[in-house]
Amino acid sequence: MAKVTWSTGIDHVSGALSKPSKSGQHSCKKMLLATHRTAATTSSDCNRVYMRDKVVRTTPVLAEELARRARFATVGVAVAARKKDLSKVTTDTENFLAQRNQPNGKKTMKSYLWSLELAAYDAKP
Repeated sequence: MAKVTWSTGIDHVSGALSKPSKSGQHSCKKMLLATHRTAATTSSDCNRVYMRDKVVRTTPVLAEELARRARFATVGVAVAARKKDLSKVTTDTENFLAQRNQPNGKKTMKSYLWSLELAAYDAKP
């Protein structure tokens, strides 16, 4: 097994180090994925590196999945527009701060705006 000695200032590496592109040009054919284990252990070998082949989808895209994608895209655009709408910023901020510490309150402004826009989208006939 190969050993990696990290340079000063680098404690660990985690995540995709290289990904195959969708077009297939100027990229690797496999994904290089690194993981870092954070469990308490006496071993100092907590890093792993994997090579993963490019995955090609074998199932067709269903109408339900297309509807979920469209919902996500539409709500994402609505949230971005709402963040920039100066007529709603003050009211949204006040309402967010009022609900933040409630038992089921949203902890971030982004999640709060997403919940508002999702509710508005789902309420449309």
